Amino acid sequence: MPFYKFRFIVKMSMIKTANDVIMRTNICSYERRCTCFAIERGIDVAKKQNILEYNDDAIQVLEGLEAVRKRPGMYIGSTDARGLHHLVYEIVDNAVDEALSGYGNHIIVNIHKDNSISVQDFGRGMPVGMHKLGKPTTEVILTILHAGGKFGQGGYKTSGGLHGVGASVVNALSEWLVVTIHRDGYVYEQRFRDGGKPETTLEKTGKTNKTGTTIHFKPDPSIFSTITFNYDTLCERLRESAFLLKGLKIEITDERFGRHDLFHYENGIEAFVQYLNEGKEVLHPVVFIEGETNGIEAEFAFQFNDGFSENILSFVNNVRTKDGGTHEAGAKTALTRVVNDYARKTGLLKEKDKNLEGTDIREGLSAIISVRIPEELLQFEGQTKGKLGTSEARSAVDTIVSEHLSYFLEENPDTSNLLIRKAIKASQAREAARKAREEARSGKKRKKSETTLSGKLTPAQSRNPQRNELYLVEGDSAGGSAKQGRDRKFQAVLPLRGKVINTEKAKLADIFKNEEINTIIYTIGAGVGPEFNLEDVNYDKVIIMTDADTDGAHIQVLLLTFFYRYMRPLIEAGKVYIALPPLYKVSKGTGRKEIVEYAWTEKELDETIKKVGRGYILQRYKGLGEMNADQLWETTMNPETRTLIRVRIDDAARAERRVTTLMGDKVEPRRQWIENHVEFGLEDDTNILDNENLMIEEGDMNG
Repeated sequence: MPFYKFRFIVKMSMIKTANDVIMRTNICSYERRCTCFAIERGIDVAKKQNILEYNDDAIQVLEGLEAVRKRPGMYIGSTDARGLHHLVYEIVDNAVDEALSGYGNHIIVNIHKDNSISVQDFGRGMPVGMHKLGKPTTEVILTILHAGGKFGQGGYKTSGGLHGVGASVVNALSEWLVVTIHRDGYVYEQRFRDGGKPETTLEKTGKTNKTGTTIHFKPDPSIFSTITFNYDTLCERLRESAFLLKGLKIEITDERFGRHDLFHYENGIEAFVQYLNEGKEVLHPVVFIEGETNGIEAEFAFQFNDGFSENILSFVNNVRTKDGGTHEAGAKTALTRVVNDYARKTGLLKEKDKNLEGTDIREGLSAIISVRIPEELLQFEGQTKGKLGTSEARSAVDTIVSEHLSYFLEENPDTSNLLIRKAIKASQAREAARKAREEARSGKKRKKSETTLSGKLTPAQSRNPQRNELYLVEGDSAGGSAKQGRDRKFQAVLPLRGKVINTEKAKLADIFKNEEINTIIYTIGAGVGPEFNLEDVNYDKVIIMTDADTDGAHIQVLLLTFFYRYMRPLIEAGKVYIALPPLYKVSKGTGRKEIVEYAWTEKELDETIKKVGRGYILQRYKGLGEMNADQLWETTMNPETRTLIRVRIDDAARAERRVTTLMGDKVEPRRQWIENHVEFGLEDDTNILDNENLMIEEGDMNG
């Protein structure tokens, strides 16, 4: 399928005052004039950039490393599987920064048989001279926090290491680490052990005609709850990095299981959009726009499909901005304005018609926004750095997208008309849904809804949404036990009669006709779709409680699909959970001497049987309805003893593809996925959609 490509160039001078820079970089005074020029993306021509020197003097030191092992969560987020993989991302991001600067177009990642991992790049190689601190610069980079070429623009124009923790934190959290450097015709090596302590000095070990750095490390098992790397998890992140930098090759090998993959995309984010839309009916070829203005480079690729949800992923300096920001706002603003202008110009929107809203226009949109921003302009909102705050990015992206989107619409009238008619239908459906909701809130329909709700929902006594929990329970039988066993002070119960509609396939109008969906929307109380407002949610936790069988798993998937498509902020805020009822009850004795134990897995069952001893009675729970109120409270509802899984979206691109594969219209991708996961079982993988995307979050398992 062909691509539409556009190139946009702005040549102008930029003057920044001292006040502007104080806000961003805390530098006391600053005045700069620079001429911005267009730079072609890609590895082969990346050296056209103004490359800064990457040497011993370019390495700046900000603070020591002592606190990392005491509080690792402050630096890598957690010490579970997610934090473990973050170590690899830190090293890979350093290698990608070298590629961004025009040095090296190949990165090799190896998972070794001993579960250590190595990352090799072919960049310039770490500086090997003596630092002004009196140590080899390599040792400074690997033992002092925030020591690197990313700070103060010492070695990079733009950098992906937004958190800046870098290789030193990886060293601090490793059992051992070995760095091998090819630079200036020689091979250098230094070893570290026990959390970053130098075991050797930097040694010259041979000659070479290559350049680059290899970091080989093994995570410390005393720090992490697991030190087993997941190949598929790493592949998704490496694939994303390869998409974002066209021409870059990233290779991964797993020596444990003999697996190997190579990620290389000459079309960059255009291929990324195609990846997002796999399994969907697309309406036109991918449109690709790129340009540069005021020192900010932007790429925007998009493609519409015949679905009802939008999927926009944004990045700054190759790092995902999961909460969007000014660059994403600029693209959305340009899209809304340009499409409305074209619709009026062509008469598809009449003078009396209201403008199409952005959400109507973006229905079915898959898009990637990637910007490169110099460090002195880089600004984020909040502590997580998930939302870009650089104001210049909004106007830069708006200008670039507007210019070439207008050209695309003019040159492709058939596609343009199709997209605008789709947006008009979305607007009409949204308006019909709004009227239906208003009617439901007033008059006879409101009374009818409240009557229906009152027959289903058993509310909590507390009116405090920060405390209250909502249990969505499979069936009236289990719902009855849950109502009796709950803590009525803060726990509400909503039994679900029958299966929820598959919201991935259904039209918006049909979704709102579904009684179960309407009841859930009304109970949660925060709206739905683009109008969903997280601040209006009536509950701090929405807990899905179903039987531990295939029907229960299906209900989980249907509910998660609905929340993902129409209440995604609820998931992103960490308010959606899955309750794990036990599979087995092991008892012995009677009356006051009775011993009762529960087991959630086969392994726990074996341990429980050994603990209880001979004469035990084993019961396999086939459903929640087999538990009485006290048992359900003790095992699944009591915050002190229950097991909950918090649903979380770690990889938006993979989550989108998985929902489409499992719940969409096309049968073949679903069949292939099932064939590739024949050993998949609820008892082994507690998440149906994807046990890496919707993950168990450590600390949220109990209560």
